[in-house]
Amino acid sequence: MLLSELRRRAEQALGQPIAQAVITVPAYFDDAQRQATRDAGRIAGLDVVRIVNEPTAAALAYGLDRRRSGTIAVYDLGGGTFDITILRLDDGVFEVLATSGDTHLGGDDFDRRIIATAVREINDQFGVDIQSPATRQALRNFAEAAKIRLSDQPQAALEVDIGRDRMYRRTITTGEFESMIAPLVQRTLDCCTDAMKSARLRPDAIDRVVMVGGSTRIPYVRRQVGAFFGTQPYTALNPEQVVALGAAVQAAILSGTRQDMLLLDVTPLSLGIETLGGAMGKLIMKNTRIPCRATETFTTFQDGQTSVKINVLQGERELVQDCRSLGEFHLTGLPPMPAGIPKIDVTFLIDQNGILNVSAREQRSGTVAGVQIVPTHGLTRTEVERMTADSIAHAAQDMTAHRLIDVRNQVVFDTDKTEQMLERYGDRISRTLAADIQRAMDDLRAFARQSDDAGALAERLSRFDAMTVPLAQAAISASLRGDDTGAKAAPAGSTGTS
Repeated sequence: MLLSELRRRAEQALGQPIAQAVITVPAYFDDAQRQATRDAGRIAGLDVVRIVNEPTAAALAYGLDRRRSGTIAVYDLGGGTFDITILRLDDGVFEVLATSGDTHLGGDDFDRRIIATAVREINDQFGVDIQSPATRQALRNFAEAAKIRLSDQPQAALEVDIGRDRMYRRTITTGEFESMIAPLVQRTLDCCTDAMKSARLRPDAIDRVVMVGGSTRIPYVRRQVGAFFGTQPYTALNPEQVVALGAAVQAAILSGTRQDMLLLDVTPLSLGIETLGGAMGKLIMKNTRIPCRATETFTTFQDGQTSVKINVLQGERELVQDCRSLGEFHLTGLPPMPAGIPKIDVTFLIDQNGILNVSAREQRSGTVAGVQIVPTHGLTRTEVERMTADSIAHAAQDMTAHRLIDVRNQVVFDTDKTEQMLERYGDRISRTLAADIQRAMDDLRAFARQSDDAGALAERLSRFDAMTVPLAQAAISASLRGDDTGAKAAPAGSTGTS
């Protein structure tokens, strides 16, 4: 509905039909939210030719009158979300180096700090717990108005009629307001620290800080950001219009009107697939430049397997249970082959709009399947923040769990193949060695079920593999002499898809 109305107004203002659009979205919009935005444009009768991250659009607008090389930080503090994006500008080419943010932090939270103070004082003074929706909405409006006044005045009056000829009056000073919002502003600076680490830069490496969003009009915010980066923030452009100006620049680039600028963006979260045992196999890492493509080869884990389920995941953790599933599809019609023999190429392709396409192809048969990820819902405001924070807090634990899954999978694969070779070639080695291998195989399987020590399990697996070398040599000799019974051993080290 919003896009339809915008289209109507644009057509009225320009006096001509509007068929195409560039739409900006928060940097931390995931694939589902981007796809939903694109669908909304289509329903509104628009061909959405590009979806651009808002901070990146702001940098494009900055380039309108500040054309030079350098490193730019776009500090985007709006009403409900915060994004920080680090870009490099080099002769008109904008390359996104890193992005971070807090999807549940913005000017609305500043308003709520004022509201909380007023509600508490009203309760203390009059014994009234405000429940009326009308009174609460009025208080929200008064709080926002006070916040705006405090951007250019030393104090602001707050008056709320609470009924029965009772009036709550309060004067809020700039100092009080800054004390209220200081923890929230610090949260934005923590995100700036994360982005700088991802970009492998120090704050003093930033040549210019571009301020975006109405909340950046607050003097305290500008001072704190300036102190963090050690440079005066650039505020010449209207912070509420700078994103739209950048979208217009991108539209000019796509239409060929401007040929002196180029935009290179990044993906905000890692993408991958589920592998056997519940591990996350990442193909595209966070902050990879888009458009991009990544292909990895996987295999089956069961003999005669004719189909493979591809579960597409998004997140920073190492286990499937801690990531978000974007969708799944099945690669069917595989010719039945021993485990480890099929070679399945899984390809992730992210287009210039950040939309993900996934395909899978089995090399020998040429069987192909794929999907454009169109989930039915997006991440909640807190999920992206939680996913990123959890990946840092649980990094060591996740890597240990992932390694344990990989080693256990390898134990299953190696022992199954050894068991098959014993059945077919066991008579070609001594009975003592065959018995030793069988006993070691049983012990290894039991240890894998009971132990959570990946290092100890890997050591035992290595010793077991060394013990089975004579059996493998006997199988190879049988094949070379032509008296092989038809067995084929899959290569060690294979990792099966789910």
